[in-house]
Amino acid sequence: MSSNFDNLDPITQAIRIQMPRTQQKEHSTPLYLTSSFIFDEAETMRAAFADENEDNIYSRFSNPNVDEFIAKMCALEGAEDGFATATGMAAIFGTFFSLLQQGDHLVCCSSVFGSTFTLVTKYLPKYGITCTLVPVGDEAACEAAVQPNTKMIYIETPTNPQLEIIDLEWAGKFAKQHNIILAVDNCFATPLLQKPITYGADLVMHSATKWIDGQGRVLGGIVLGRADLIKEIYLFCRNTGPALSPFNAWVLSKSLETLDVRMERHCKNALQVAEALQSHSQVAYVKYPFLPNHPQYHIAKKQMAAGGGIFCLEIKGGIEAGRKFLDSLQMLSVTANLGDSRSIASHPASTTHSRLSSEQQLSVGITPGLIRISAGLEKAQDIIADIVQALEKSAV
Repeated sequence: MSSNFDNLDPITQAIRIQMPRTQQKEHSTPLYLTSSFIFDEAETMRAAFADENEDNIYSRFSNPNVDEFIAKMCALEGAEDGFATATGMAAIFGTFFSLLQQGDHLVCCSSVFGSTFTLVTKYLPKYGITCTLVPVGDEAACEAAVQPNTKMIYIETPTNPQLEIIDLEWAGKFAKQHNIILAVDNCFATPLLQKPITYGADLVMHSATKWIDGQGRVLGGIVLGRADLIKEIYLFCRNTGPALSPFNAWVLSKSLETLDVRMERHCKNALQVAEALQSHSQVAYVKYPFLPNHPQYHIAKKQMAAGGGIFCLEIKGGIEAGRKFLDSLQMLSVTANLGDSRSIASHPASTTHSRLSSEQQLSVGITPGLIRISAGLEKAQDIIADIVQALEKSAV
């Protein structure tokens, strides 16, 4: 991998880091769609399997396109190493099951992505790993949750979908004080808006499917951080198989070249649309990290460069009004994804968190009329107009 760019800004590195060029002298990285790699002699192959060299063996283990994507993400996050996976959930699963074992305890913020909630509450206990869910930002509850066998604290910030903010400076000190691993899902912010590692995070995860791809094309995930922890995750994942495909890695690596300019527009649009909807009669509230009425506004301003591309609003009328709102949209896409060039609306209570009971939904901040909006790259006025007309049609 090119190493002449260490003195450049990480955004520039994400554009310029590239695997060594072939004899064809291509300007853009070629695709390496191969399942395996050959060796000129038996000794070289033996050394590769013994981890005595960095030669590629099999694309489930490593691949030039995947390596390039990892190198760019390490530069952006300030991480020592990383491992890319087929999806964001594969990165989270691989992290938990490689670093936690029977008898270990996990502290997890209660407001997390629906699949993560299911993983820590339904599946980890099957393997003898216990978990305590704590309210976002409740430092006393976190302290009380720590047990002698606590191995890791896992947080999202901003959380999905309620956009709650956790103080990363506090989280870093908390993890260090208790000698536990701090793992942070940085998907909503991206490494351009905040860098958890600078606050003491040991590991950072992303669903690369979201903002990193940015156009709703491919699935991907990545975990980055301390080299010793990444090695354990790599050894687990190379044997269990959640490998990122070379094609998807190639797409994601190219997408990183425009991440900075895209996020600037996403954040600008999200703030403008959120501000415009605050006074609408059909809206109970609008929540966005960089709106002054956000409960953790000052924390967000301290640790984030911008508020991100997601905001949420509570529609009056509950779950039926939420469904009617989605049905009334004319331009915005109705899909479970986010981080796309096209604006997206979703209704968590009836979709991503629908398998949770009403009590569980409320415990993680999912109210009946909650709508999550992923602001795209369209003109802000067009996004506002579509949301407003849908709000008027959903009035009960």
